[in-house]
Amino acid sequence: FEREELFFRALCLCHTVQVKEDDNIDGLKKAQLSGRSCVYISSSPDEVALVEGIQRLGYTYLRLKDNFMEILNPKNDIERFELLEMLSFDSVRRRMSVIVRSVAGDIFLFCKGADSSIFPRVTEGKIDQIRSRVERNAVEGLRTLCVAYKKFTRKEYDSVCKLLQNAKLALHDREKKLAEAYEQIEKDLILLGATAVEDQLQEKAADTIEALQKAGIKVWVLTGDKMETAAATCYACKLFRRNTQLLELTTKKIEEQSLHDVLFDLSKTVLKHSGSLTRDNFSGLSTDMQDYGLIIDGAALSLIMKPREDGSSGNYRERFLEICRNCSAVLCCRMAPLQKAQIVKLIKLSKEHPITLAIGDGANDVSMILEAHVGIGITGKEGRQAARNSDYAIPKFKHLKKMLLVHGHFYYVRISELVQYFFYKNVCFIFPQFLYQFFCGFSQQPLYDTAYLTLYNISFTSLPILLYSLMEQHVSTEMLKREPSLYRDITKNALLRWRVFIYWTFLGLFDAVVFFFGAYFLFDNTTVTSNGQMFGNWTFGTLVFTVLVFTVTLKLALDTHYWTWINHFVIWGSLLFYIIFSLLWGGIIWPFLNYQRMYYVFMQMLSSGPAWLGIILLITVSLLPDVLKKVLCRQLWPTATERTQIMSRHCWDHISEFTPLASLKNPKYRSNSPARRSNSHSKKRMFTHWRGNDYSILPSIFGYSNNRCNSSKFSSCCVKTFVRLLLLLSLVIFCIT
Repeated sequence: FEREELFFRALCLCHTVQVKEDDNIDGLKKAQLSGRSCVYISSSPDEVALVEGIQRLGYTYLRLKDNFMEILNPKNDIERFELLEMLSFDSVRRRMSVIVRSVAGDIFLFCKGADSSIFPRVTEGKIDQIRSRVERNAVEGLRTLCVAYKKFTRKEYDSVCKLLQNAKLALHDREKKLAEAYEQIEKDLILLGATAVEDQLQEKAADTIEALQKAGIKVWVLTGDKMETAAATCYACKLFRRNTQLLELTTKKIEEQSLHDVLFDLSKTVLKHSGSLTRDNFSGLSTDMQDYGLIIDGAALSLIMKPREDGSSGNYRERFLEICRNCSAVLCCRMAPLQKAQIVKLIKLSKEHPITLAIGDGANDVSMILEAHVGIGITGKEGRQAARNSDYAIPKFKHLKKMLLVHGHFYYVRISELVQYFFYKNVCFIFPQFLYQFFCGFSQQPLYDTAYLTLYNISFTSLPILLYSLMEQHVSTEMLKREPSLYRDITKNALLRWRVFIYWTFLGLFDAVVFFFGAYFLFDNTTVTSNGQMFGNWTFGTLVFTVLVFTVTLKLALDTHYWTWINHFVIWGSLLFYIIFSLLWGGIIWPFLNYQRMYYVFMQMLSSGPAWLGIILLITVSLLPDVLKKVLCRQLWPTATERTQIMSRHCWDHISEFTPLASLKNPKYRSNSPARRSNSHSKKRMFTHWRGNDYSILPSIFGYSNNRCNSSKFSSCCVKTFVRLLLLLSLVIFCIT
């Protein structure tokens, strides 16, 4: 055979592709739909692409039958090659080989692999010409492979067969001996040529990575491709930009200088422009720093991770991490699967302890996915190994944007509110009982009735927070997609820090003190008790408990931004259920319950006018600090999320992730597209709203409404709210006194 024909035959023989002929899709064979005579399947889509590509040039791989590989050549003749040995691909060798025997009795070894693995083992062929072509294809973003061959005599093959047999039968270090045998066999090769496969980016991959960077998430790319191919891909997906200054930490650099000198120069370069700036380390939140991009290969990483002579490797690792902290993006190329896991572990164990997320689509990404805090697998042509070993599986890379920036944002806000609200409402519930012991002589007399003690967390206050944790949307879905920077407001566990926890604790203690001592001084007032209607510890405890239930429920109503009929039902329904239950438990509706101690207590309390005013006063005083805090912080130190809430309230942008698609086709649904211009956006936008009642709008509470108003009116709204609260407090105090 000529070398050109050998190249085509090598691509038809050196692979692990299987032929599937009987795959039906809705009654039609897949082969008929694709116009081919057979369908190829393989664990690697690159192999399928090469076999299908060589088929267009006239060489068709037919099947592997009875250990014979059959090829249909351009002359429509079937050639049979006996498969003698297969030297499987692995991530360390980065190549695979097959040994076949032709009908004429010639024995060939065909080897296919990465250029860095093939070129050191070839001795003949157009090496320089092919090398330059491979580099050119790699710069264009193509995935390249080199193909070489070697012809054995009968005697040479016998020695090769014996060597492989001894390695396969070894009882100890079998994998190591097989690797040594492969190394001896795959040498002195003749270079045949190279291949290039276009690995297209998935749709919206660049938009997704750009959104993640705007959200303050630092993106690292860990790949097994060569440096030029990986760099071109990073430019295509906008990980690197044209103004990004690339820093190389590669084997070529280390050969010119020592590793210590290269790390020192890189560290000096990145720290020169960012020494005086404060940054958020691995989250990439500093936008005014110089835009650097680091490229490191697997060999250089091995030297960094390798322990030094004194047994320590921390110095190089810390220097490497310091360089990475000051780079906007990091590209790790020529990575073995275990090295990918090493990178993730190195970041996890750094002093900042950032949260790591690994996403991959193939079996070589499994170790990385398992090592990260959160693993995401993409199901596709690379198989399902990554998806099976991940925490979450998605069909496309673009879904990562909504998964993190929308659902992740929502769920973090919901869970943080759920945890802290539960702690808050139980502090409000238990602390008055603790204070009561100082007034009952530590006699273990309960402040609340046993029914209230049992049903507080089960019935009276459970459903509102449950629905909140399932349905709350503080910002619309579309707004979170448009503004990825809103994700920065919740980074580094912002809503579950000690400062926020201490605020909730203080709020719970303050409310508990108001409940208890407010009711205590109310009972101590002769004006309240002179009519003889309010007396006894059970009436006192019922008053405290009534204020407690209403306060914690209304506190959640103040925190709710997304209102639906379900929220209205559970919040106001919970308060109504408490009132109805208290009437039933007090024996008003069921007189046969008159034997128990709460008989007529609740009705007696409600029959007193000062008790009504006291309940309203205590609820208002309890909620006042939280209302003042919200108003002042929104006015003086608004976050990006709060500014977005105000803007979306003006724009009536209230389409929710819970809005059914069928509703968009409803004739009541109309689009409204006024040409609006904001200070930061000059483009027109389409705004939509419901013609009827919109339950997603926050109802008017304490003077707030969601009617359209200019941002300049927000201050006046705050002033009006303060005036109304002061008038209400003055009226209540006047009525009581």
